[in-house]
Amino acid sequence: MRRGRDNFSIMTQDYADARPYLPDPSTAPELFEGVLTRRVIAHLIDLAVIGALLMAVSVVGLILGFLTFGLAWAAMFLVVPGVIVLYYGATLGSTRRATIGMQMMDIVLTPTRGQPLDGWMAILHAGLFWVTFWISWPISLLFALFTPRRQMIHDLVVGTLMIRRSPMTRHWQNTPRTAFY
Repeated sequence: MRRGRDNFSIMTQDYADARPYLPDPSTAPELFEGVLTRRVIAHLIDLAVIGALLMAVSVVGLILGFLTFGLAWAAMFLVVPGVIVLYYGATLGSTRRATIGMQMMDIVLTPTRGQPLDGWMAILHAGLFWVTFWISWPISLLFALFTPRRQMIHDLVVGTLMIRRSPMTRHWQNTPRTAFY
């Protein structure tokens, strides 16, 4: 009995053939230069942006709470996490693959497992980041110091890589398409 290829393996292989190989810090150090420091600063910028979004939503919720006799205040327990999830889904899941802080710090999130980065993977990435960072942020940061590509725990679990955006295009234009990791 002959086994045929299923649609999933065909789609995965087609996508893997189209994507360039993952960069290596020894051959392309400019892609990883200062990534961990940039990630920390980008996170602080994102916290400020999320804080501003939550302040705006809180003011609207306060006004709506008075108009609905407190009903809107009860909904704020769902609206606040929704704003955070939408922020990460809309920014990381976009074609830029970066939050506002990441764009300012010139870093981009790249998938490593031959699958496209969509909104759901971006939300999963952000959710795992918050869980691992909340449980033990020192271990999460130290973990990145000992991985060659400066990946944190949630990057390895989800299958993503954070690299610098500006040298990324030059690197992938100058590398052969046949080398895969």
